[in-house]
Amino acid sequence: METILLNNGKTLPLEGFGVFQIADQALCQQAVLEALQEGYRLIDTAASYFNEEAVGRALRTSGLPRDEVFVTTKVWVQDFGEVKTRDAVLRSLEKLGLEYIDMVLLHQQMGDYYGAWRALEALVGVSNFYPDRLADLCCNAAIPPAVNQIECHPFYQRHYDLQVMKDLGVVPMAWGPLAEGGHGIWTHPTLEAIGKKHGKTNAQVALRFNTQRGVVVIPKTTHRTRMAENLAIFDFTLDQEDLSAIEALDTGHTEIIDHLNIDTVTFLNHYRIHD
Repeated sequence: METILLNNGKTLPLEGFGVFQIADQALCQQAVLEALQEGYRLIDTAASYFNEEAVGRALRTSGLPRDEVFVTTKVWVQDFGEVKTRDAVLRSLEKLGLEYIDMVLLHQQMGDYYGAWRALEALVGVSNFYPDRLADLCCNAAIPPAVNQIECHPFYQRHYDLQVMKDLGVVPMAWGPLAEGGHGIWTHPTLEAIGKKHGKTNAQVALRFNTQRGVVVIPKTTHRTRMAENLAIFDFTLDQEDLSAIEALDTGHTEIIDHLNIDTVTFLNHYRIHD
């Protein structure tokens, strides 16, 4: 497994396992356990995914030493603020059943994220921060974020965002690295042609495109065969011809969730994950 060094000195695997939209506790626990058995050592969850308990049970069942697995969770907008954020992290710790969490991310660039950042400055990264908000936070925080988790895949490549993060020393992590199945990714002819050239699947090509750019990926699946497939991406290298062909697929915009849309901002600010 290839790794990347964070600005806080921690080392992060370039590929992990995501559990977004696996709300069924038993299914989530099984999926995480199987992912760990396949060799994943980065698990990404969030308070708003409602499955931290299942992730924790899988970690304990696996028998792996705690320091061999990098665990990431996220604080929701509802819990931003110095006191509220501390309380939220304690809840996540209790649900996960862990003594510590390797990294806590602020889930959105909304609400009192400055207060939340002050509460957990040495521990956290951010999620869904666009370049201007990320640069603003880095300019005003004593400790900058180590990671910014954003949507990033062959059809929304975020070149400017990645350059800003590189300049700021923040590692990009891609949620939805397989475009949540959109754009006909499983049968896309460009990815398919590149895959045949290297003896790989479309998904493997898409994931390798990001990791080769230094972007951490956290693909989600509940199928063990795909877990293994998604992990088998470090034994080939995309050449410049491949990269140019994939770069031509970039639409320059999201078709999943537009965080710059006013309706999205309003919805996320008012969405509640607990009473």
